[in-house]
Amino acid sequence: MNKILVVEDEQSIAEMVKLCLGKNGYICEAVNDGMTATQKIEEKRYDLILLDVMLPDIDGYDLIEYIKQFDTPVIFVTAKASVPDRVKGLKLGAEDYISKPFDLEELLARVATVLRRYHKTQRIIEVGKIRVDTLGHTVSLNGNLIDLPAKEYDLLLFLIRNENIALYRETIFEQVWQEPYYGNTRTIDLHIQRLKKKLDLGDAIETIYKVGYKFRAEKLK
Repeated sequence: MNKILVVEDEQSIAEMVKLCLGKNGYICEAVNDGMTATQKIEEKRYDLILLDVMLPDIDGYDLIEYIKQFDTPVIFVTAKASVPDRVKGLKLGAEDYISKPFDLEELLARVATVLRRYHKTQRIIEVGKIRVDTLGHTVSLNGNLIDLPAKEYDLLLFLIRNENIALYRETIFEQVWQEPYYGNTRTIDLHIQRLKKKLDLGDAIETIYKVGYKFRAEKLK
């Protein structure tokens, strides 16, 4: 069962979402401020975080920067519904952005979509002849374990989780390396080349001119 943390300062909304998720088979906890959320995130591993922006101590935009190190997907659920707010949230790394008031059925659908995208419903991810154990952090090709350093593993998982999406180099670098991007494309390109060689990826990682890369599982040999 997937574990979800709700970070919401309005008690009534937090309880409503928690009850809805619980009835639909999720294990759900709710906290009402950012500091308590950081403690929970450090203590437990969650599959998804539903995050409000306007929190009493640490706001959601700051909190998502902290969450990135745990590789946990985030959906913003907030009353800040303007286009600039939505764009800011998505650029900071949120997987989705839901504006209040919202429909619970829509919330459930978006939660399920993000969990599928992140393969959170499965420990083992198989694409072609590649097998990724997300708990053991191991990768095998044709049944043989492949030694991948941490960043190569993180890059592979990020590409798989964003299959068929054209990813900007800036997005790849900031999500995988967790650092600001200053145009250092060589680092990304070298790691892509190593993954291609080690895992016989061939055309499965497609170079998109003036953009970055796209992972296409159907191109795997």
